[in-house]
Amino acid sequence: MRSFHETRAGRLAAAGALALVLLSGGCESVQTTSAGAVGIERTQRMSPLVAEADLRKQAAASYQQILTKERQQGALNTDVALTKRVRAITARLIPAAGAFRPEATNWNWEVNVIRSDQMNAWCMPGGKIAVYSGLITKLNLTDDEIAAIIGHEIAHALREHARERASEQLGAQVLVSGAVMAIGGGQASADLGNLFYKSFFGLPNSRLHETEADRIGVELAARAGYDPRAAISLWRKMGSQGGASGPEFLSTHPSPATRLADLEVYSERVMPLYEQARRGR
Repeated sequence: MRSFHETRAGRLAAAGALALVLLSGGCESVQTTSAGAVGIERTQRMSPLVAEADLRKQAAASYQQILTKERQQGALNTDVALTKRVRAITARLIPAAGAFRPEATNWNWEVNVIRSDQMNAWCMPGGKIAVYSGLITKLNLTDDEIAAIIGHEIAHALREHARERASEQLGAQVLVSGAVMAIGGGQASADLGNLFYKSFFGLPNSRLHETEADRIGVELAARAGYDPRAAISLWRKMGSQGGASGPEFLSTHPSPATRLADLEVYSERVMPLYEQARRGR
């Protein structure tokens, strides 16, 4: 005779399997980009309830709110030379994005520099980019290194990682709720289910997104005529800033050693594209 715990575990497993089946049936298989020279061929699962057009609309509105706030605080594009430099680098990267996603070259791209000590940069869906001045000044970044970081952020937008994460989180809510109801659990069961999801599905997927962005980023840089090997020196500089980091399996980013090893392989893979771009300039 099975114990209560065995029966409960079985019900949980069955509920989880049923929820996964339901979720899989409700999602669409999407290939957001072509593989490129770096070979990004992973098929993504997107919920039809999370539309890319809606995310772009929301991103555009949020972006304008951020710009308005930074302008009011006197922190928007205050360094004319730095702003011009960042925009010039991005202008060379945008055409390269067409190698992965042709229609992306027609997005309504916007690039702004925010005066801040933060070492940060991001690209919202639809090509809304912000670079924080501290990232460049604190690390004394070269143009090649700036291209590496902006290329990485553009890659997230090309691959629609924000939409994929939103679809994933929506699915997780359904999965955990269904499992908790099946076992008659309360909030503690829901918390445990969310932790299980985050540890075994959410975090690995986030690390996968970072790796994809690294690989696409070096190819974008190479196609734009920037040395893709600068991504390696960039992340070494980032690592030199210190800070505690936990185990890789509990992180949303790859470990520094894993990231650098991968970048060494893929930056060399796209070197012919870099040499070709240099000859054409």
